[in-house]
Amino acid sequence: MSITTFQRSHRAAPKPNEDVTPMPLWRRPGYLIRRLHQIHGALFAQECVGFDITPVQYAVLTTLAQRPDCDQNTLAQEVGLDRTNAADVVRRLARQGLVVRRASPQDRRRMLARLTPRGQTILAAMQGPMIRAQQRLIDTLEPAERERFVATLLKLVDATNNSSRAPRRDSTIED
Repeated sequence: MSITTFQRSHRAAPKPNEDVTPMPLWRRPGYLIRRLHQIHGALFAQECVGFDITPVQYAVLTTLAQRPDCDQNTLAQEVGLDRTNAADVVRRLARQGLVVRRASPQDRRRMLARLTPRGQTILAAMQGPMIRAQQRLIDTLEPAERERFVATLLKLVDATNNSSRAPRRDSTIED
């Protein structure tokens, strides 16, 4: 079933007492995305075994490598977390010695985070395993399909960003 067929067949709510056959799970985009997310988590865990870093923690480390001294609110928006979860992830990374936190000199209420040398080392060491996990996720696709798949994901994320509990401030996805 194509998305167009999906949209056409699921436009209106069913009428009372109408026989409704539920849409199979394997035809639901949301279910498939969630399932693929689970699979990616397993592949990441397999490839990155021994680092004791989750995909979300890796995303935070990556963001801090690109934006040192990032405040926790901006970090949350970049990674797609709510502020409380972002603060918790940063605290855990700080306990592991991968991140340091400090109050902003301009506003002592704002916490800034940056990678420690150990955090930079771990991030660099995880680069290869992380790439292998990404490749394993999509290696059944032809190269042109991979490009279209990622482009479609970016389009969906960008178009639905504001529906998230943790939307990016600037919803335009960048490289």
